[in-house]
Amino acid sequence: MRIVPVLALGAAVLALSGCKGFWDATTSTTTTTTTLTSGHVYVLNAGSDEIAGYYVNAGTLTALSSSPYAVPATPLALAVAPDNDFLYVSTVSGIYVYTIASSGALTISNGSSVITSDPATSMAISSGSNWLVEAVSGLSSAYALAVTPSTGLLRSTTEQSRTLPASTIQQVTMAPDDSYAIVSMGTGGTAVIPFTTGNTNPFGSVTTIDTVSSSGSALSAAVDPSERVLYIGETAAVSGSNSGGIRVINLSTLVEQSGSPYASGGLAPYWILPEAGGSYVYAVNRQTSSGSTGVLKGFTLSESSSVYTLTAMSSTFTAGKHPVAAVEDNSDQFVFVVNYDGSYDLMGYVFDSSTAGALDEVVASSTGTDPVYANAIAAAH
Repeated sequence: MRIVPVLALGAAVLALSGCKGFWDATTSTTTTTTTLTSGHVYVLNAGSDEIAGYYVNAGTLTALSSSPYAVPATPLALAVAPDNDFLYVSTVSGIYVYTIASSGALTISNGSSVITSDPATSMAISSGSNWLVEAVSGLSSAYALAVTPSTGLLRSTTEQSRTLPASTIQQVTMAPDDSYAIVSMGTGGTAVIPFTTGNTNPFGSVTTIDTVSSSGSALSAAVDPSERVLYIGETAAVSGSNSGGIRVINLSTLVEQSGSPYASGGLAPYWILPEAGGSYVYAVNRQTSSGSTGVLKGFTLSESSSVYTLTAMSSTFTAGKHPVAAVEDNSDQFVFVVNYDGSYDLMGYVFDSSTAGALDEVVASSTGTDPVYANAIAAAH
């Protein structure tokens, strides 16, 4: 059992929090209409210890059967295995695994016991569903847990690890082809770790990408679907009142591209979402200099002679209060955002039919009786 600094865990949770001004009733709204149907998405409600499952059914946001699903302890993070058979939920007591039915409904597995006592701040699953990679705020290590894909349970109780240069964990992500595990470490920068799924210890040596500014913090990272570039979201990365920035790093060379960083449109880019085709990428800004209402800022990625640049879209897309994460569903038609302080907890967008890459809000809803403090979201693959 790993000894975890309790104060560090509290700081990790509080880093996502804001001051809830009002308690919303469980309501929903629609801005633009659609007849499209989405894949399944799962929202963590940290305030009520629940997972809320949804999909859009011909334009109507619909709860999955038996949703919401109870979580035995305060949830911190979640991840869906790429084979869509299992959902992993990190809590302050450790990591639980749920089976996913074809309907999307969840059932807790492993006799309702944790598979590890690690209270992971963030998690990612390898493409073969055979490694769970995680890190805990307050500990300067990344961990890899070997998983049996057919059961979702650990095939070994021995965790593999790699020492990190910082313990201020914000996010863990992986390249789509499993070639790298990436850890956002706040003021400690971004750790890029080669990852080989066939090795007993899949971690290679750590390369650290320092923050642009000594006062900045690396909050988020993502790799584009074609493994061309690594995106890094940082505070204090550009000049101006909204100083958040998105950095573009050539994944093959780990060289920052000319023109990077780009203004993210807000103060704190908590999440970066490359769309499935790789042509667009969206920065989820937790807030702006104008207040607690967050925005999504979209960019077009272009390439010339292996040099990659971003071009900002002409407008931003409004989120709720303090958005913290976003996913694209497996139909590649919807983007969903969760807002920690509501107004609304969950918002869904479709891609505009006339303006390339633009997002149109089509659904918005509370995910429980507020305040639920929606702190994470995952989508079926």
